[in-house]
Amino acid sequence: MAEQPAKLRCQRIGCNATFTDDDNPEGSCTYHDSPIFHDGMKEWSCCKKRSHDFSLFLEIPGCKTGKHTTEKPVLAKPAAARRNPTPIPTSTIATSKTDKESCPRCRQGFFCSDHGSQPKELNSKAAPAESSADIQAPAPPKKKIDINEPQTCKNKGCGKVFKEKDNHETACIYHPGPAIFHDRMRGWKCCDIHVKEFDEFMTIPPCAKGWHNADPVS
Repeated sequence: MAEQPAKLRCQRIGCNATFTDDDNPEGSCTYHDSPIFHDGMKEWSCCKKRSHDFSLFLEIPGCKTGKHTTEKPVLAKPAAARRNPTPIPTSTIATSKTDKESCPRCRQGFFCSDHGSQPKELNSKAAPAESSADIQAPAPPKKKIDINEPQTCKNKGCGKVFKEKDNHETACIYHPGPAIFHDRMRGWKCCDIHVKEFDEFMTIPPCAKGWHNADPVS
């Protein structure tokens, strides 16, 4: 019996499909070029489609087609890099309330190292802090579905195809979030890991377990 060719994982952004060298026709891969992050906005450089929400940003369909590849894409570097930045005097670190209110990142609820603000989270004072490993995704709302119907999990960092009959409280490994983007750093607040490159950010291992969820509330 002939040995089945090994399946490879496509490394193009927005694809993530598996393929073999013998079954990789032109046009089988749909993908994006490099992403751009600025003041809380996420944008694909190729099609200029954008979103404030990271989950919705990743769901924007790829705009380019080609062959699958195992080579990681070379991401475009920001063109406008500031030269010879002027050091900020220590005395100006303690900014006034007016400065914080005028900061676009603080007003949108994103992490801001300049003013020490944290992302806005609901019920942040309602319960003692838990480690991300102890956080579990709630069971998805009950609705009439075929327990044998394949569904795609929408929890951040998962994206696996599952059947409801196999779903349980530790079936999904995911990031509770939120994702944090500041200057050139990307990371997850839940596991406190931050990296500079987008492809490194996409490979940060999920840190919590819970139910698969094909239709998350948020």
